[in-house]
Amino acid sequence: MSWQSYPDENNIDEMKRTVERYFRVYETAQEGAGMAFFVEVPPDEEMLAQKFEFLRKELKQRNFIPFLREKNGEYLIFITYRPPVKGKPRWVNLALLVTTVVTTTLSGAILFVEGETASAGYLFTHMFDGENLLRGFVFFSLPLMAILGIHELGHYVVSKRHGVAASLPFFIPLPPNPFLPLGTMGALISMREPIPDRRSLLDIGIAGPIAGFLVAIPVLIVGLSMSSTVSLQDIPEGTVMLGDNLLIILFSHVMFSVPAGYTISLHPTAFAGWVGLLVTAINLLPAGQLDGGHVARAVLKEKHRYASLATIVFLALLTFLGFGNWLFLLLLLVFLIGTQHPPPLNEYMPLDTRRKLLAVVALIIFIQSFTPSPVS
Repeated sequence: MSWQSYPDENNIDEMKRTVERYFRVYETAQEGAGMAFFVEVPPDEEMLAQKFEFLRKELKQRNFIPFLREKNGEYLIFITYRPPVKGKPRWVNLALLVTTVVTTTLSGAILFVEGETASAGYLFTHMFDGENLLRGFVFFSLPLMAILGIHELGHYVVSKRHGVAASLPFFIPLPPNPFLPLGTMGALISMREPIPDRRSLLDIGIAGPIAGFLVAIPVLIVGLSMSSTVSLQDIPEGTVMLGDNLLIILFSHVMFSVPAGYTISLHPTAFAGWVGLLVTAINLLPAGQLDGGHVARAVLKEKHRYASLATIVFLALLTFLGFGNWLFLLLLLVFLIGTQHPPPLNEYMPLDTRRKLLAVVALIIFIQSFTPSPVS
């Protein structure tokens, strides 16, 4: 049977019979292009979650989505039509991947040339040298793309495990330049349907940061082993200095005994690890629909908005106090990413102990990875 997007009398009866296979319906109301069924729910939250998941999967086959909500002490299941989402062809993902490998390789080549001269013309001329390109790919592009790619694949794999349609990663290339030698603005995946419940929301949200973090750590350690110390007096005036996070400080003290008046000159591989940790920390900010926002919504439910507001205040204070310029990210949070996060379809499924521990892990990773002042 194929239901129409707007319910008629036959569709309403069929919808009701479907819902009644799992819940007792005692009232029906039409709301716009959807239907609201007031239902009795089992007192056991696990049983409620199981019944709703069966209903969700059955309705999904007919392109309908149920939302479990509470209204004035009553539970209702609101069902709305959602046409299938057509994703981008996979050649788009592949083209962006190849392009980003090229731009990150060129950026890595710039990092290897940069130590020789500050001349921009010299940099762009010699970044195409075969040796610099090879080193740029092996020691910068490969580790950075591994961190970003495995981060997004973590989201993708866990989304599939929870039966949530998601796209493959879309990498965002950035033209190589000596001012921001990254070659990429990161990567993302597109969720093609709503998240079913709090557990899957937390799992999907935390999977990327954990996966990327586990790759960034060995990349950072290997990179630091190839780094060296340099006298502060030998650093040209106006050189951009990278800030430290707790992990950088820890590993630096373990691997180096930096004397007074010296600092560590990061090898491009260590720089890739530094970038990976910074991306992980930014994603774990508990705001909007960032990864940390997913975790905050799963843990705090509707109170997640307070975490979003606290994040904005925190970044504003860092900027005002001169620790770092977070103005661009603040503008993104306020005007593009947003501070609100939509609830999952069923927000009444409780978080088990494992998920609560995962939320604590997310907080620990954020604290270790966050750099208050990334550049100075």
